[in-house]
Amino acid sequence: MAKGTSIDLLQGTLDMLVLKAVSLGPLHGYGVLLRIQQLSENRLEIQQGSLYPALYRLEHEGWITGEWGESENKRRARFYRLTKDGRKRLEAETRKWNQFAGVVGTVLNAVPEQL
Repeated sequence: MAKGTSIDLLQGTLDMLVLKAVSLGPLHGYGVLLRIQQLSENRLEIQQGSLYPALYRLEHEGWITGEWGESENKRRARFYRLTKDGRKRLEAETRKWNQFAGVVGTVLNAVPEQL
């Protein structure tokens, strides 16, 4: 991403993005970073220092589960997948995010004639 074009994430948004990435198939930590970059068309870049605490938090909440396996480069890696509770959480967070985005869009699109 070009310098100065990064998008700061609202608190809680990273968790939702991680849940979405993992919902598309099991991924190891670095794979989650790459999947989010891919889905955002390289407009979002997640730092490893933010990702790994999020993975730990999501696993602790029971929304993802992890198991050890071997990555494509033959290294030991923890692969994460969405749990049933995680799917419910992702659906709820997606609904809330879409409502929030709609409200913010309405506010930002307001013109004096509407007041």
